Amino acid sequence: MNALDALSRLAPPQGNIAMLVGLIGRGIQASRTPYMHEAEGARLGLPYIYRLIDLDCLPPAAAHLPTLLDAAEWLGFSGLNITHPYKQQVLPQLHRLAPEAAAIGAVNTVVFRHGERIGYNTDCWGFAESFRQGLPQARKRQVLLLGAGGAGLAVARALLDLGVERLLVHDTDAARVAQLLAQLGDSRLAAAGDAQTALAEADGLVNATPVGMASYPGSPIPTEWLRPELWVADIIYFPAETALLQAARACGCITLPGAGMAIFQAVKAFELFSGIAPDPAAMARHFLAARPNLSD
Repeated sequence: MNALDALSRLAPPQGNIAMLVGLIGRGIQASRTPYMHEAEGARLGLPYIYRLIDLDCLPPAAAHLPTLLDAAEWLGFSGLNITHPYKQQVLPQLHRLAPEAAAIGAVNTVVFRHGERIGYNTDCWGFAESFRQGLPQARKRQVLLLGAGGAGLAVARALLDLGVERLLVHDTDAARVAQLLAQLGDSRLAAAGDAQTALAEADGLVNATPVGMASYPGSPIPTEWLRPELWVADIIYFPAETALLQAARACGCITLPGAGMAIFQAVKAFELFSGIAPDPAAMARHFLAARPNLSD
């Protein structure tokens, strides 16, 4: 089976479907994003189909990112969301980037329009809006960010835009930290050579690694490093409360789960795909009502 055959099986028959979009990633069967988009489309009276394109579930011959993008465009998809681990890998496959995506160096939303593939980043605004609503009084003198991949880039930009005075970044791959610092080019950024020391002096901690997801269980740091004065945010939303957030809450930390970022990034992506501004409150209700499909 090739990529075109694989996506053909996901595409509905041609007819009255106004919007056909999807999510490309690995280990995404628990995603609530399809239901959020389809339910909001139904609420607005917009025929809307959203498909999961999980490369872990495709035959090896079909699990090739460039060919999947080609196939989606040929089959009439309006666009695609992009998630772990492809937010940076997708860049060479695009014709141009929106300004925020170019500044961040990572894409989570691709729109097919007039023969072009345009890359956007809605993760940055999604995290920032979640933070503004969930941690409005949080101290931002120094923050430790775990993870320097595509999600980490977006979250780092959001934290700087939110007014963090010093942002220390830690990743198991030091080269990715160096790449993040060079990409964002902000004097408030620095590499955290020792995560434990950085956390001991920080006001807050953000996990932008995949550790904590159902497919990557555990905590990205030893939980004994936590202390009650910290606020702790995670961008993962399945499970709803990661091992890190459970330990932080038990320690007395104020916590911010990943649901808010998931909802707000979807709000922006829906508008980019459809040209219609959705209702964030309705999208939040859809998120809570969604039941992840774990049977595929």
